[in-house]
Amino acid sequence: MSTAVVDGKVLGGGVLGVEVAEGLRAILREPTALFFTVLFPVGMFALFASLFGNRPGPAGIPYAATMVATYGTYGVVSVMLTNPGIRTAEDRTTGWLRVKKVSGAPVGATVAAKVISALPYAVLVVLALAAVSLAVVGPVLGIGTALRLTAVLLLGSLPFALLSLAIGFVASPNATAAILSAVLFPMVIASGLWFPPEMLPPFVDGIAPVLPTYQLAQVALGQLTGADVTGNGLVLLLMTAVAGALAGWAYRNLRV
Repeated sequence: MSTAVVDGKVLGGGVLGVEVAEGLRAILREPTALFFTVLFPVGMFALFASLFGNRPGPAGIPYAATMVATYGTYGVVSVMLTNPGIRTAEDRTTGWLRVKKVSGAPVGATVAAKVISALPYAVLVVLALAAVSLAVVGPVLGIGTALRLTAVLLLGSLPFALLSLAIGFVASPNATAAILSAVLFPMVIASGLWFPPEMLPPFVDGIAPVLPTYQLAQVALGQLTGADVTGNGLVLLLMTAVAGALAGWAYRNLRV
């Protein structure tokens, strides 16, 4: 480990690695997190894929393939929107962030580790969906497409992670969990991630395009259909900048 202690302060690049390892252990100690962030979306996908998976969807692509993109969006967003903020709020309210700050350990590394340690969960969701689709309806995604889809979903999760941190910097753990859940589920439903848009009320069509979950889902679907998603990507970049500004403001005003 490339960590040194100088005048009682922890220095070096080993801090982030230690924080990420601790973050992974903290997540694994919470079996309920495994259920809601991995097993729940995978279970819903398995149900609907078994019912509708072989039917042709947009551009003649089987619904099982498009559902990997939409449920993958839901699963990755669920992980990245909830875990970093709640764990940051817990560390802040228990005084752990203050201990880190007083000890000289960089608080920024602690916060970044919350995001990085959630990424393996996000990857696990996409891999599990791909495995279930293979078991239920056969091969609907090529390896190259699956890799592109995974990369897009992980990169597209950044605005959600930043928003999660922004809320975790200012709210209690219980309040953070409640706020993030209140943000997540309406976005997921209105974006058509659980059910096709045609099954939703007509007024939802006007709401969906302003939601980051919808924009990310469109970028993910574009990896399957070949559609031009440049506009959706630019909207996501704008939303990332806004979420980053909020997180930066909350971090600068962080009280530990």
